[in-house]
Amino acid sequence: MPDVASLMPGVLHGLTPLAAGPAKHASSGFHGKLFTEVFVTLLVIMDPIGTVPLFLALTSGRSRKVRNRQAAQAVLVAISVIAAFALFGQQILTYLGISVAALQGAGGLLLILVALELLTGKQTRDTEVPDVNVAFVPLGTPLLAGPGAIVATIVFVRGAHGAGAGVAIALGIVAVHLVLYLSLRFSGVILRVIRDAGVSLVTRISGLLLSAIAVQLVADSAIAFARTV
Repeated sequence: MPDVASLMPGVLHGLTPLAAGPAKHASSGFHGKLFTEVFVTLLVIMDPIGTVPLFLALTSGRSRKVRNRQAAQAVLVAISVIAAFALFGQQILTYLGISVAALQGAGGLLLILVALELLTGKQTRDTEVPDVNVAFVPLGTPLLAGPGAIVATIVFVRGAHGAGAGVAIALGIVAVHLVLYLSLRFSGVILRVIRDAGVSLVTRISGLLLSAIAVQLVADSAIAFARTV
């Protein structure tokens, strides 16, 4: 089975020159390339702009103060879930007897379904929720910290070694969640600026990028399994 550190950079192969080849994440210095890979991958998966209309729908009828508080709570929930899987995801996989290649394949298939929804505009997310704090469920998880983001995080952590790589991954995760918070915090302004047509355009582009990431995940998984035969 190939070194897992060479698998995740392939996710972005063809999307950015930063992923042109296998990455070595063993040195103690800061990994700018790894930071970029984590940031771009999670940003596309978690889709801050595409979450804006859903956030406004789920928090409709609430005051601006309550909406801002729930934006912060949703991001805190999401980053807590992602951090938990970053720290203990490998132990969970070991306990369940699941290989990283299998996780990549499953994550790729899940992301393909999400990408198809984004590309066709037929999201199945339910916006009819009771008058409860939606920051925890469904916003924090599974909408923000969903299966795709969890899988990507575990794969990145599994392929990284050394303090520099760990710092790069942590900063990438924090940066993505900062963007998420800002997009939710100023969701009303964003929607007024780009309007529904802009949201639709961003959603379609995100779907296209996400489908490419999903296909690469499945391909890397198949190659990893083939090399074990």
